[in-house]
Amino acid sequence: MLAGSLLLAACGGEQAPQQMPVPEVTVVTLKATPVSLTRELAGRTVPFLVAEVRPQATGIVKRRLFTEGGLVKAGEALYELDDSNYRAARDSAKASVARARASATSARLAAERSAELVKSKLVSVQDNERTQSAALEAAAEVAAAEANLQAAEVNLGHTRIVAPISGRIGKSSVTGGALVTANQEAALATVQQLDPVYVDLTQSSSEFLQLRQEMKAGRLEQNDGVPVKVLLEDGSTYTHDGRLEFADVTVDPGTGSYSLRVRVPNPETMLLPGMYVRAVVDMGQRPDGVLAPQQGITRDPKGNAVAMVVTPEGKVEQRQVRANRTLGDQWLVDDGLEAGDRVIVEGLQKVQPGGQAKAVEQGAQAAAAPAGNQAAAATTTD
Repeated sequence: MLAGSLLLAACGGEQAPQQMPVPEVTVVTLKATPVSLTRELAGRTVPFLVAEVRPQATGIVKRRLFTEGGLVKAGEALYELDDSNYRAARDSAKASVARARASATSARLAAERSAELVKSKLVSVQDNERTQSAALEAAAEVAAAEANLQAAEVNLGHTRIVAPISGRIGKSSVTGGALVTANQEAALATVQQLDPVYVDLTQSSSEFLQLRQEMKAGRLEQNDGVPVKVLLEDGSTYTHDGRLEFADVTVDPGTGSYSLRVRVPNPETMLLPGMYVRAVVDMGQRPDGVLAPQQGITRDPKGNAVAMVVTPEGKVEQRQVRANRTLGDQWLVDDGLEAGDRVIVEGLQKVQPGGQAKAVEQGAQAAAAPAGNQAAAATTTD
């Protein structure tokens, strides 16, 4: 029995230690692809054109010729003032023109006769010069009278107050019988053009500097003329896309932000002035952007973003990652990962940095499973 025990112990000592199998993990191979960087900014709608209607003549309002809240066209009459005084001034100016023209005709004929008589020395040169000057003065008086007539007609025209622009007009601040004065401070009404409209947005100057630095470094290309999507207060997407008109060149010292203006079509007048909206603005395109799945980016005990990568030799490496933007369910990687890296997205608990791992591309197992099922079904049928 003792000999048998020694023999068994000797046999057991010769057995090789068992090796742990290499863990299998699911990876995603990163690829470089053009990525458009967008930013959702809050803003308010602003009318495309705004004009306050003010009188240019003093008088009593006879009639209001528009419907409050309706559409008006440029040049359309809005108010009619009592024009009796202005008509009298116009008629007086017409009479002054007729009188000046009659005087000018008489002076011209006298000048023509004097010019013939001075040749025969029947009129002195001095008298002829006075006659010619009188004719010129009479012609000047005609021009002055005509100018006064034109001014009187302009003043008469101002008794019909017209719309300065086309658009939707608001409520009237006066009614018939009210006295208005020329160039008064209070507006009679306001006309706003609402198709198209502007959306005024604000963006932080720090983000602007970051975008400029990325463009300068060549990591970001500017996209000109890219449509801007507008989101309404209820979260729905507005039917028509806008266009970025301009970016302000001044930063507000109180908020540290600058303004952007977007021009948006508004044929249905759904966007009213002062509405709160959000706009998705394209800030540029990264031509070789690298996107990593969010489940592949974790945090170390210090709070730094890290990712586990399987090298071509099957070794697990931990990479510190810098990513500030998300696109859907992926991180846009700024540093730490590059195209071709195989990031572990499943099985992180099985591996440690420096260990070995068997990498299986995500989706390969799902594709292989139906093929295996088909093979099994074929065998059963046979």
